[in-house]
Order: sequence, then structure tokens, then C-alpha cells
Amino acid sequence: MASIEDLQHRLKLFAEERDWEQFHSPKNIVMALIVEAAELVEHFQWLKEEESEKLSGDKLQQVKYEMADILVYLLRLSERLDIDLLAAVEEKMVVNAKKYPVDKVKGSAKKYNEYE
Repeated sequence: MASIEDLQHRLKLFAEERDWEQFHSPKNIVMALIVEAAELVEHFQWLKEEESEKLSGDKLQQVKYEMADILVYLLRLSERLDIDLLAAVEEKMVVNAKKYPVDKVKGSAKKYNEYE
């Protein structure tokens, strides 16, 4: 299994070989990321809850590729901004644990500023 750094290197090389680095500014990458996220949403739009949990065949393959596109852009963005994504996730988990203490939010979908 490739590491995040390996994937970032391969993605950067892929872009460089095609002379696409000129287009991969953080601003452009973020916009592309949103487009890919919207394309992922389209696959779930109008599905019933149970249908969304049981994707199969071609639909599941399309969803898998949209998810991969999203990860590609996140990896490119983190590489361009020199952000360690794994470290950022670890930090954010600590922040979220403080914002959402188990004893106050367990079983609730309320946002952190909505519970008492």
C-alpha cells in the first residue's frame, strides 16, 4: 500500500509530465475538489436511505472513482500548501473530542454550539 507521500509524489509527477502544474494553484485545486464532491453527491441524490447503503455494480464503481478524485485533489492541495494531512487529522480529532464530549453529545446530531 502506498503512503500519502508516495501518492503525492506520483500525482505531482503525473501533473509535471503533462505540464499541468501551471494550473494546479491551491485556488484551482479547491475549485476542482468542490466539483468532484458535487459529482459524488449526484450519485446519492434522490436515493432513499436504504438505497444509499446498498450501491452495486456500475453505481458503486462510479462512486469509488469520484471518491478517488476527491482524495487526489486533497492530496495535491496538501502537497502544495505543505500540510501534513495525517497530522492535521490527528489535531482535528483532539479539537473535535473537546467540542463534542461524549457525555453531552452521545446519540445527538446537534452541532457543538447547540447542546448545553
